Amino acid sequence: MPTFPAPIDSRLPWVGTTIFTVMSRLAAQHGAINLSQGFPDFSAPQALFDLVAKHMNAGANQYAPMAGALPLREAIAEKVAALYGLTFDVEQEITVTAGATQAIFTAVAALVRPGDEAIVFEPVYDSYVPSIELNGGCAVPCRLTFPDYRPDWSEVRARITPRTRMIVINSPHNPSGAVWTAQDMLQLEQLVRGTNIVIVSDEVYEHIVFEGRHESVVRYPGLAERSFVVSSFGKTYHVTGWKIAYCLAPRELMAEFRKAHQFVVFCVNHPMQLALAEFMKDKQRYLGLADFYQAKRDFFRKQLEGSRFVPLPCPGTYFQSVRYDAISDEPDRAFVERLTKAHGVAAIPFSAFYRDGRDDKVIRFCFAKGEETLARAGEKLRAV
Repeated sequence: MPTFPAPIDSRLPWVGTTIFTVMSRLAAQHGAINLSQGFPDFSAPQALFDLVAKHMNAGANQYAPMAGALPLREAIAEKVAALYGLTFDVEQEITVTAGATQAIFTAVAALVRPGDEAIVFEPVYDSYVPSIELNGGCAVPCRLTFPDYRPDWSEVRARITPRTRMIVINSPHNPSGAVWTAQDMLQLEQLVRGTNIVIVSDEVYEHIVFEGRHESVVRYPGLAERSFVVSSFGKTYHVTGWKIAYCLAPRELMAEFRKAHQFVVFCVNHPMQLALAEFMKDKQRYLGLADFYQAKRDFFRKQLEGSRFVPLPCPGTYFQSVRYDAISDEPDRAFVERLTKAHGVAAIPFSAFYRDGRDDKVIRFCFAKGEETLARAGEKLRAV
C-alpha cells in the first residue's frame, strides 16, 4: 500500500471518527440494539417512494436547479409562512441542501473568516466546531446548565467580543432534547441588536416539540434579519439517508451562502425533491409528528421504569437522555461500550459533545424506533 511521503499537518488534529459511527459499528459487531445513532428503524410511507418513482420515470433525472427544485422551494415557503408568519422569497431566500450538515457548513464557510469567533453551546452537536475551524474560525463554547440544559445568557453576553461573527444555536437540542423558550429567543435578540453577528439556527427537529411551540428564529424580526435557518426533510419524513434539507436566510446572506453552496454540492437529488414537494401537500404529515414521537417517548420512558437509569426531561427531539450514576461511576464512554457489549443496547455518551470531555454520567438513547425494538431494549436496560 502506498504511503504519503511527508507528515500531514492536520487542520483538525483533535478530531477522530465521529462517535455516531463508532457506536453504530460497535452495535453491529456485538448484535446490540442500536439506540445510539439518530435514525428511525421504520420506513416512510410507500406513497413517498411512489412519488420518487413517478418523477424518475417522468425524466427528472438530470441536474436540479442549483437553489433547489422550484416546486419544493414553493412548498417550503408556504409551510414556513403558515407556521411562523414570515414569507421567504423562493428565488432569493430559500436553498435546498444535501442535508442539514452541509447547510450548516456552507453557512459557516460563507461568513466566517480566519480569526473570527463563533459561539456554540455545549453539549454541542459534533459537526459545528469542525465546520468553524476548517474555515479558520475559533469556536467559543458556552455551557448549557446541567441538568436542564438551559442557556446562561450572562455567560453568552460575557463571551461576545468585537471578533464574534456568528452564534450557532440548536433548538430542539441534540443531544439533550431541551427546547428554547420565547424568553430565550428574546434574550438572544436583545444581545445581538446593533451588532453584525450572524445566527445559524439548527432547527431540524422543529416539528418534534412536545410542550408548547417551537420558537423558530423566524418568529423574531431581530433574529430573522440576521439568521440562517436550517431544517431537515430526513428528520421530518423518516428518510435520514436521503440527506435533503433546506436553508432560509435574508437575500443578502443567501447570496453569500449560494456562492459557497454551488461549489460544495451544486445541487441536490432532483426526483426526490419533486417527490417531497408533492408529499408536503398533506400538512398533517409534519404537523402530526410531535404526537407520533411523543407516544414513542412515553412508551420508552415507561420501559425504563424499574431500571436504575434516571430519565432527564425530554420536551423535544427523538432523544432521551438519562443519568446512570446509580449504576456505575465509570466514565460515560466506558459505560456505553460495556452497555453495548455486555447488555446489548448501544447509546451515545454526552462527553463526546464537550471539547474538554466533561462527564456528568449522562448518556443518550434514540427512541425513533418501533415499539417492539423499544420493548426489547427496555427489557435489557431494566436488567442492568
